[in-house]
Amino acid sequence: MYLQAVSLFFVMLTLALIPSSSVALVVTRSITHGVMNGISVSLGIVLGDLIFISLAIFSLSVVAETMGWLFLAIKYIGATYLIWLGYSLLTSESTTALTLEKTNQKGNLIASFFAGLFLTLGDIKAIFFYVSLFPTFVNLESLRLADVLIVILVTIFTVGGVKIFYAIIASKVGSMTEEFNLECKIKKVAGMFMVGAGSYLIIKT
Repeated sequence: MYLQAVSLFFVMLTLALIPSSSVALVVTRSITHGVMNGISVSLGIVLGDLIFISLAIFSLSVVAETMGWLFLAIKYIGATYLIWLGYSLLTSESTTALTLEKTNQKGNLIASFFAGLFLTLGDIKAIFFYVSLFPTFVNLESLRLADVLIVILVTIFTVGGVKIFYAIIASKVGSMTEEFNLECKIKKVAGMFMVGAGSYLIIKT
């Protein structure tokens, strides 16, 4: 299992590093609402992956076939949620600074968390990975409790670690937006991205 865990670690690390919709969401929330929101998105993404791992252990393919309506509903909910977040950014009034109070608002953190969760649960590539590729690195039929814990730790350190790294880097960039008066532009770009990502999920459903 240890050799499989090492292989899984590097594969998941590589996939987490590749620019994607989840990375873009982490970056935009971190820049527009602060690093804690980027971290909240990262935690939502990690939870989504852990849910897929749990389903994979109990045969994700069977669940997907028998509860296809649930996956479809999750995609629509996630897509609608992303579009709503994007619309909020596009219609929000410009401010001169990203204040600490706004950054740490509980509502923002919760919204960021669920945005990351829904984006992951509605990601076709994530479903494909856990249905077809994940079992090639992990023998699902002979998993012990210790093996499951190893897989969970690998997921947290690779997916969570990389996304949080992106959030921290993005927040450093975001701290320069006040000096150059770029907050409004970044909000608009982030809003357009979220609306586009939500629309893409609906179209691909």
